[in-house]
This record gives sequence, C-alpha cells and structure tokens, in this order.
Amino acid sequence: MTAIAGSTVLVTGGSRGIGKALVEDLYTRGAKKVYATARDPRTVTHPDAVALALEVTDPASVAAAAAAAPDVTILINNAGAAVAASYLTSPIEDVRREFETNFYGPLLTTRAFVPIIEANGGGHLLNVHSVVSWIALGGSYSASKAAFWSQTNSLRVDLKPRGINVTGLHVGYVDTDLAARIDAPKSSPASVAALALDGVETDAYEVLADEVTRQVKAGLSGDLGALYPQLAH
Repeated sequence: MTAIAGSTVLVTGGSRGIGKALVEDLYTRGAKKVYATARDPRTVTHPDAVALALEVTDPASVAAAAAAAPDVTILINNAGAAVAASYLTSPIEDVRREFETNFYGPLLTTRAFVPIIEANGGGHLLNVHSVVSWIALGGSYSASKAAFWSQTNSLRVDLKPRGINVTGLHVGYVDTDLAARIDAPKSSPASVAALALDGVETDAYEVLADEVTRQVKAGLSGDLGALYPQLAH
C-alpha cells in the first residue's frame, strides 16, 4: 500500500481541472508537501502548495523542476494537451505537438523523478490517461493517449523491482476547461481525483473513473464493430 499521508507529491498541470482537484485532495489526505506545477506558477492558487514552473516538453525545465523538488515520493503526470488533430487534414506539426506533450512530456518527467523517488525509499507514479486511450475518437489525441497507456504498462513492469508502483487513471469527459464545449455527461474533477488517489493508496494498476470508461475497456475484447458502429454503414 502507498501512504499519501506524510508523502511529498509533485503534480504536473496542478493549477486547474483534475490537477487542481488532486492537489486539494492530497492535502486532505495528509500529504506533507505538494508541488503543483504549471507553465505559469502564478496560476497555482492552493495556499499550501509549492508552485513550480514546468514545461513538460522542455528537458531543461524538467531538470530544473527535479532539482527544486528532491524530496518527491509520488509523481502524478497530469499535464496534457488536447489538439485532436486530424490525421488527413491538420498540419503534421499539430500531431507532433500532441505527442510531445502527452507522450514525451510525461516520459521526460518520469525519467527525471524516478531516481529521486527511488533514492527516497520508493513510492508511486500516477499517470492520467483517458477513455480514448482505448477508442480512437480524437484523432492524434487518442493516439497520444494510447501510446501513453502503453508507456505506463511498460513502466509498471520496469519500476516494480525499484520500489515504485504505477497506477493509470482512465476517464471520460470531466467538467473542466478542456471539455467546456462538449454537451455530454461529465464527471466532477473532485470525484475523479478521489477515485485516482484511492487507486494510489491501494496500489491499483488501473482506475476506471466512470461508466463509459468501464464499458469501453470491457469492449476491447469484442468485435471492432461494437466500438465503431460507423463501420457497419
């Protein structure tokens, strides 16, 4: 079991949405210190959080954050981008930008903080995915999250012997700025954060935060026509 009480946590993208809710719930559960990162640390509003500047796609920025937070025992890779570029019509740079943020960004952060967590006696890694890790509904966004899911699965195996457990969070629409224009049922950031941190504390491999996500995950073993009904037309 991973103890959040007394831990030191770094949350990427910790100034709004799910990241902000995670910071709040971490302190509720007794975390000793929470580093909340953002491109502009002035956007971090929690009174107890330690605000850090971080651009996850910039190796120098990641290295600076790691140097500033040598006591971390839990890393939460939450920062992401939602360009949802079309494979056929969007500039290829948009596709690359999504992968830089959603795949390479958390990889850079993980590589920087794994030695720190290991040196501090082990701990936990929480990676924030999406239901579209499993269903291709968002162009390059889906692909980047699917690749990130694969990264998480590999890291889970690699890090277990080093005393670091890994949890992947998958969720559908959440009531954040990212989904503001979408007219569909949405989970609250607070409920998603609570389920995610329950998963960390129980060392769950995966957290499926809503019914849509559970349905899509269950459908992966079925016929593609069930996940993509448009193929039947």
